[in-house]
Amino acid sequence: MELQLLAALLVGVAAVVAIIVWTRLDAFVGLLAGALVTGVIAGVPVTELIEHITTGFGNTLAGIGIVIALGVMIGKVLEESGGADALARMFLNMAGKGREDVAMTATGAVVSVPVFCDSGFVILHPLARSLARRYGKPLVTLSLALAGGLSITHHLVPPTPGPLAAVGLLGADLGTVILAGGLMSIVLIPVVVTYARIMGPRLEKQLDPDLVPEMAAAGSGSSGTGSGSASGSAGTDAEPTAPERPRVNPLVAAIPLLLPLLLIIGNTVSTAAAEGTAVAELFTFIGNPAIALLIGLAVAVYVLPRRGTPRKTVIGWLTAAAASAGMIVFITGAGGAFGEVLRQSGVGDALGEAVAGWPVPMFLMPFIIATFVRLAQGSGTVAMITAATLSAPVVQSAGVDPTVAVLSACAGSFVFSYVSDSYFWVVTRFTGLSGGAAVKMWSGMSTVLWAASLPLLGIAALILG
Repeated sequence: MELQLLAALLVGVAAVVAIIVWTRLDAFVGLLAGALVTGVIAGVPVTELIEHITTGFGNTLAGIGIVIALGVMIGKVLEESGGADALARMFLNMAGKGREDVAMTATGAVVSVPVFCDSGFVILHPLARSLARRYGKPLVTLSLALAGGLSITHHLVPPTPGPLAAVGLLGADLGTVILAGGLMSIVLIPVVVTYARIMGPRLEKQLDPDLVPEMAAAGSGSSGTGSGSASGSAGTDAEPTAPERPRVNPLVAAIPLLLPLLLIIGNTVSTAAAEGTAVAELFTFIGNPAIALLIGLAVAVYVLPRRGTPRKTVIGWLTAAAASAGMIVFITGAGGAFGEVLRQSGVGDALGEAVAGWPVPMFLMPFIIATFVRLAQGSGTVAMITAATLSAPVVQSAGVDPTVAVLSACAGSFVFSYVSDSYFWVVTRFTGLSGGAAVKMWSGMSTVLWAASLPLLGIAALILG
């Protein structure tokens, strides 16, 4: 690889990581700065460099920006209407007594498809505590099961923003990724349950009474679940409001979640099986991700809120969702800008040629990149986007199936969630663990999922090519 292009890549990536980890600026600025640094060192003329950045930003968001925003809005309505809680109770009834941990894992896996896992844990953790008290189950076991279930689909199944962004950046078919990511999530559920059953009882005695008020005053239902952190304040807000959430029919709650997914999958299947027919043309329209999620949002808005909910309230939910989705959209666009600079400057092609001889299967390149980025800066979403951005030229030139590349980038971001990851604090503080026990609880779980995903990626690569 030419030294100038190698230097451009290394310094550009270093700039991204340094800005995210050590400055007050975020991943959006870091990725744009990395694109600028890479382009300048690679010798791209300044006027062309700006054009590459704006083109990459715009092209990426043209395909994925609307979908991210709509997906987050559906999740917000599901969260605020009580739909998420209804799904949790349905899975508990289905699993039966003695399998509460299985029910919590399955609930988390379903809820986290449209809802951010941090919010999902805040919403559902009171239910986990209630089950622990009622049936004498270890609280850590149920908390781990819930957190693991939320994490699986958050990392693997669109329209969660990270996988959705990776789909756009790597040019994969969304329906195929939903199917493959869903199957991979199902296989990982027993991994979550097993780890929760092994580690939960061992860590239960290390619960901190200051973080779990009912240990100090049994049955108090205190609102001070967290302490001295953002997650603590979130717990203070979440506890009083949880009982006040309206009861929603769980089958109704599932409609806005399943309908868009079925339409998108229907588009993929009909295109493959009946291309050129009227049915395929219909699904091409309604199964377009933006249209499918728009339909899902309309259903959610008019079906989930209880009768009499003011229009202003629902609009407030959607406004809040748009605000939370905004930064994900920007980061995704910046990742597209960085990727365009890598392609147009020749860095991507040079990198592809350089790593072609490495003793590592090409489908693992996104996995490796995501692993290092996740360890460096903590955010799984940023790790997915960065891995998809940097690996796109390599996997495309190597002929790696785009779906496998997306799953590889997403699975690599599981690794060792620690103090730089906000979800680490939400899970451990709401549960009542700190220090080494917190690391064994959640850092251990996330790393086990990372390791368990490796053989599944190998199988996916064999099947999809």
